[in-house]
Amino acid sequence: MRKTIAKEAILKTINESDTALSQAEIQAILPDGLCNRVTIYRVLDRLVEEKSVHQITNIDGVVKYANCHSCSIEHKHDHIHFNCEKCNVVTCIEDVEPTFKLPSNYQINQLNFMVSGVCPDCLAS
Repeated sequence: MRKTIAKEAILKTINESDTALSQAEIQAILPDGLCNRVTIYRVLDRLVEEKSVHQITNIDGVVKYANCHSCSIEHKHDHIHFNCEKCNVVTCIEDVEPTFKLPSNYQINQLNFMVSGVCPDCLAS
């Protein structure tokens, strides 16, 4: 995909966030009039396809996007995603890699480890 102002702004928004963002959250952060909802979805789909970001479905079924800062050698997302039940923020917890064993006749194409609970910020308040 060619570099466009919209693509660069969307990727910068995701990369600068400490949490995963939905399309609506990304749109709210972008400058007014930069691009519409459809363009944002197209760019997000392309960024996922290019393995620049990964998508996570939260406990409410909302798709969120996070940067791929640990995928420099091999693209994988076998870390936990934590969904706070109070503030609904989704955070990648990359230093925890859950393990499981599938029968040998299954092929994994995508993983999404979602854990829900209360985040440290909400526990403190």
